[in-house]
Amino acid sequence: MPLICLVRHGQASADAEDYDVLSELGRAQATAVGEELARRGLRDPQLVSGTLLRQRDTAQLVAEAAGFGRMPEQDPRWNEYDHLALIDRYAPPPHGSTSVQDLIDQALSAWIDDTGASEKESWTAFTAGADAALAELRSALGRGRDAVVVTSGGVLAALCGSLLSLPREGVVALNRVTVNASVSTLVVGASGTTLLTFNEHAHFAGDRRSMLTYR
Repeated sequence: MPLICLVRHGQASADAEDYDVLSELGRAQATAVGEELARRGLRDPQLVSGTLLRQRDTAQLVAEAAGFGRMPEQDPRWNEYDHLALIDRYAPPPHGSTSVQDLIDQALSAWIDDTGASEKESWTAFTAGADAALAELRSALGRGRDAVVVTSGGVLAALCGSLLSLPREGVVALNRVTVNASVSTLVVGASGTTLLTFNEHAHFAGDRRSMLTYR
């Protein structure tokens, strides 16, 4: 049965002028998860990423470290939501001492519940895009081929929440704890797609524990 490894991108540059650029730690994380995927012996893996720079660069570093030998494909349906725009829309100032993560949680909850959002900007549309990208990838894999997708925490939360039929609170909780350059694994069988593991990050244990980040 095909396996699909969903990889969250490495740490972005939160304090830089361009957030979408991988930090130095993010680049190291991408290499580490590539080495972990090489250890797993995936079968002729198809490599896909979103079109965001942090996703594309993570995918390239993963491919190099894992020795996949092919250029990653790109699909914008694997892109993350704009967290700053989401905060502006659903959790506007004043923020006081509230952390960015708390603001994201608040905004994401409100977005999921917002039945008045335009069809294009709704949570339903965001989730549907990710579901469609997964379905297309799943149908393209043969019985002896696996896949690696480099995406983002919001997409991972949406897909895993859907597979587990989680309520809004569960989706927000998944989004909050997703580790940079973690791996969530799906297995594709005759009865559909099943979430096998979520948020694996043992490759950041031991002497690599300092590489563990969430944002």
